[in-house]
Amino acid sequence: MVATFLSLLLSLFPAFAPPQAAPPAPEYTIQAIRFGILPNVKITTLLPLAKDPDTHLDIGVIVWLIRGGGKTILFDTGYHRQSPGFEQWHTQDYVRPDEAVKLAGVQPDDITDIIVSHVHWDHMGSLDLFPKATVWIQKDEYNYYTSTAWQPGGKPAAQKEDALLLVQRMLDKKVNLVDGDDREILPGIRAYTGARHTFASQYILVQGHPSFVLASDNCYMYRNIEDKTPIATFDRTDYVSNVAAIARMVKLAGDADHVIPGHDLLQFKKFPTEGRIAKIK
Repeated sequence: MVATFLSLLLSLFPAFAPPQAAPPAPEYTIQAIRFGILPNVKITTLLPLAKDPDTHLDIGVIVWLIRGGGKTILFDTGYHRQSPGFEQWHTQDYVRPDEAVKLAGVQPDDITDIIVSHVHWDHMGSLDLFPKATVWIQKDEYNYYTSTAWQPGGKPAAQKEDALLLVQRMLDKKVNLVDGDDREILPGIRAYTGARHTFASQYILVQGHPSFVLASDNCYMYRNIEDKTPIATFDRTDYVSNVAAIARMVKLAGDADHVIPGHDLLQFKKFPTEGRIAKIK
């Protein structure tokens, strides 16, 4: 009788019902997909304070595929068309990003979400290849590179065509603006700022067992972590903020082995790899 009365009371006055626990976040899988290689890159392009400035190395151009909870997510999109990747950096062993994701068993139209770390050509240069996806980008990054960057004194780091595609996606109501640091953008995926690679670049924490930080260009190489040395930053001098951000990535991930840098080919040796695809998790 009492239980029946309580059930009736809760149905009449739902405000008195106890709060429901949030459903657990998905246990995502993560794959790194290398769609090309930039050969013979000078180390100071990546680590401006490197003590071996004459060193050159090959680096990967990479996107990360995250799946779980009914979502198929790309962290960054790579590039196609004529861009600095071909004209200046002479990309080798190239596969267009929409073809590269097919190697992981994913069709381009299956991509539900794209998380853009920053607007550079090698990370946001293929939005048009994944037309059904909703884009997640930092609000300040979007506002700066679709407006102020193109004014006198600005730094227009995005390619014009990529910026126009981003605006078009916004007009189509397919852009979500992430408002600042430490924000959950999808269940179990949080975005962080402060590394200052571009005006408001972001990196993500994919929570789980274990968790991983996907750094993109906020941390180029494993050497950035090991040597506590910065990347090239937006204003070319704010190295302290970048080194602090990299230390924070390690803390968020639990250890350095669970931070994935943006261009280091070593991730394809540290994790099980078949062809172009490394199974991070």
